[in-house]
Formats: sequence, structure tokens, C-alpha cells
Amino acid sequence: MTDAPTLTLFNSLTRKLEPFVPVHPGEARVYTCGPTVYNYPHIGNMRAYVFADVLGRTLSYKGYRLTHVINITDVGHLTDDADAGEDKMEKMARAQAQSIWDIAAHYTQAYWADIAALNIRQPAKWSIATDYVPQMIAFAEKIADRHCYELESGLYFDVSTVADYGRLARAVTEEGESRIEAVEGKRNAADFAIWRKTPSGEKRQMEWDLPWGRGAPGWHLECSVMSGDLLGFPFDIHTGGIDHREIHHPNEIAQNQAFCCTNGLDIPANSGVKVWMHNNFLVERSGKMSKSSGEFLRLQLLIDKGYHPLGYRMMCLQAHYRSELEFSWEGLAAALVRLKRMIMAAERLAGVEAGDAGHPKLAPMLEAFDTAIGEDLNTAVALTALEDALAAKKVDAGAKRAVVERMDAVLGLGLFATSRTTLRLLPKAAVITEAEIEDVLLRRKDARAQKDFATSDALRDELAAKGVEVMDGDPLGWEWKLG
Repeated sequence: MTDAPTLTLFNSLTRKLEPFVPVHPGEARVYTCGPTVYNYPHIGNMRAYVFADVLGRTLSYKGYRLTHVINITDVGHLTDDADAGEDKMEKMARAQAQSIWDIAAHYTQAYWADIAALNIRQPAKWSIATDYVPQMIAFAEKIADRHCYELESGLYFDVSTVADYGRLARAVTEEGESRIEAVEGKRNAADFAIWRKTPSGEKRQMEWDLPWGRGAPGWHLECSVMSGDLLGFPFDIHTGGIDHREIHHPNEIAQNQAFCCTNGLDIPANSGVKVWMHNNFLVERSGKMSKSSGEFLRLQLLIDKGYHPLGYRMMCLQAHYRSELEFSWEGLAAALVRLKRMIMAAERLAGVEAGDAGHPKLAPMLEAFDTAIGEDLNTAVALTALEDALAAKKVDAGAKRAVVERMDAVLGLGLFATSRTTLRLLPKAAVITEAEIEDVLLRRKDARAQKDFATSDALRDELAAKGVEVMDGDPLGWEWKLG
């Protein structure tokens, strides 16, 4: 453990900041709700995984033996997160005239590429929903008699059979109830399907036989089964976007209570999990966060426009995970500039071997970092501590590198694995190559050295006509950027 192992986290179930006390001493078991692989994730989706990555890195930094699981949903998630509509995977497979397995494989690989681009660590396990159908069937069979009832459309969970249903969402509001599918015969508005029968005369690409008919599992069932199977109930932390707090996670909790035969939620571990954590939304004013908008904001679009993915990671870290984060291109550019400054400072430590991190001039910065990251992952303040360490003067270079490495291991910016040149991406629409830009700049430098300012200005105008802005005297030392 570090000298300051204390970690306080906000528990969405209790609505309180709580000291982290693991279920199993020295261990931390974390489950993160992963993507439904029917389409590319947008950058708002990816904020959840940056947050979960920082959480996992923090637990490792604090000395815990981490087991982190992220699921891949390839069946069962309906077109409305509130348990209504048709299966997202089946719908996309039909629209693209492909097998559902091919759809799942393609979008899983795309998601994993985004994970790598954002320098998100690999979890201990990627759990694929269709690999756990036998366990889902066994889970459903165990809870069916006491907690479920059958309708023509499937097997439904009766939320009145568990205590404190909806506490995570602070009760199911009228607005929340309006988002839940209205099904003839449901006992309670909030009751949800844990198994959906294939309608008579139809055939799904993914379906299995159960005592309640041929069909497919519900989305909520999947996460309960995979988290419990891989981490054991109760485990330490369950993460997800704030949109899951209203319906999906309360339904998981109800299933966990039924399976574990636990009582009310005054004891958080009765939910199957000690701490529930949720990141807030990424807000984008133009409406391009929705996947129905066509050119929605996915990470590849940022790359195509010349923004390195680590600039987006920096943007996420600049806000607290529980705060809304507004996306703008200007904000992304500013985050990228901030990252470039850090990398410039880190480059001065290239080739230096990390030494003892206990240098007295660096100790206050490391303490400030420990405190910030330990107070519910306050990455915004932690970034300032990192910048202070990078800027520290008259300190041993080996000690400085050790402190910066320790901080960067939590924030995941890859300061010693990334260079200024790799951060500079050519936009997809660029009409000039980097080599061509450098050639013109070289000729321009020669002209300026010879005081031929007319030629210098002409070459600058030539670059400007192709979208290249030359930044003479820029403090970052960057000579150009593409607009």
C-alpha cells in the first residue's frame, strides 16, 4: 500500500461518501456494465470506461489486488433501455443483412479498438453474454417459483417480492414508469422480463429452450448472472453510466436479492454489491450524441478531425466523474494543448531512470495527489498535482520521474509512451501530407534566415490555403497545426 491508502467513494445506493472497505481483505472486485455491440460506441459511452479505468487504476495504486470484469452484451438488450421494443442486435442484423454473430464480432472489435486508443487497461475478464446462457437459465430457475410469473410473452420478475425495490433510483417515479413497457397481465408497472419468449411464428437468430418457452434472456438478467458468477456475491463495486441508475441497476439488484435470499437495502451488500458507482453524462449541444443522428460523435470522428484520443481522455479527467461534462471542439483542443505541455515536460526526463519518489520537494505534490485521487477520484485536482510535479525545479531527475510515473499510472495519460509528434494527427480531409508541410516549413526557415520575408510570407500563405496554420514562436514549440 502507499503511505496514504485511504479511499473514499460515493455510493449511489446510500447517496453518501464512504470509506472503501473491501469484502475480501486486500482485494477489490469490480464489475462494469459494458456495451451492447450493435453499433459503434459514442464518446459519451466511452466516458464510462475512462471513469472505470481510473477507478481500477486507483484501486491498484492503493495496493488492492484488482479483479475487474467488463461485459459484452450480444443478446437481450432491447431498443429501449426501459425494457421495451425489439432486441437491438436482431434489429441491426436485419438492417445490415448480416448474421447477428458477425454484427457482434465487428462492433466488439471496434469497441476494443477504442478501449486501446484511450489507454484503458484490459480488465481481468471480458464476459460475453452468450457464453453464460446456461448460467442464466439456472439463475432463472432458482428464483422463478418465489419471484416470477409467466405471461404469454415471457417470464416476468415481480418487483413486489423483494424489499426496497427502486431504492437505488430513489423510487420509480411517474416519469420512470412511463418509460417501462406496458405489457398486458403485468402485476406491477415496474415488473420486467427475465426471459422473453420468441413470438409464435417468428424465429430469432439467437434463441434457446427454457421451461417457459423458446426465446432469449433479458438484459438485466445477464449482468446479475455474469457478475455473480465471476466475482461472487456480494462483491465490492459495480459501475455504469448514470442512465443505468434508474431501471437497469435497480432490476439487477432485485434479481440479486432474489438469488441471494437477502432482505432490505439498509445493508448495501444485500444488493449483491457493496458500492454502486455511476458517472454522469457527457453533454453535447448539437444533438450529435445520439446514434440516430447519422454522423454521431464516436472516437473515430475525433481522430478523423485530427484530435488524438488521449486529448479526449484528458478532457474526461478535467471534470469529476459525477459532474456533467460538456463536449465542445474548443474544449477538446484545449485539453489536447494541456496534454502536449505535460508531454513536453515529461520528455525532459527521457532516458532518466526512476529513483526514490521520496524527495522532500516532491512530497507535498505526491501527498496532494494521494488526497485528491483518494477523495472519490478527484482527477481534476490530481492533474494539477501532476503538473506541479512536472514543473518542479532543482529536484533529482530520478525522483521526479518516479513521482510522475506513479501519478500517471493512475491517470493513464501515457506521458512516457507518447510524443508530441504522435499526438499531432492529420485530419482525414487534409489535402497535404506531413512530409509536404515539413518541406515547405524548411524552405520557409531558409527564407527567413536570409531575411527574404516576401518568400517567407508566400510560403506561409501557401500552407494557409491548405488549412495549415504556422505558429511562429508558439511556447509549445509546435510549428504548425491543421485547422
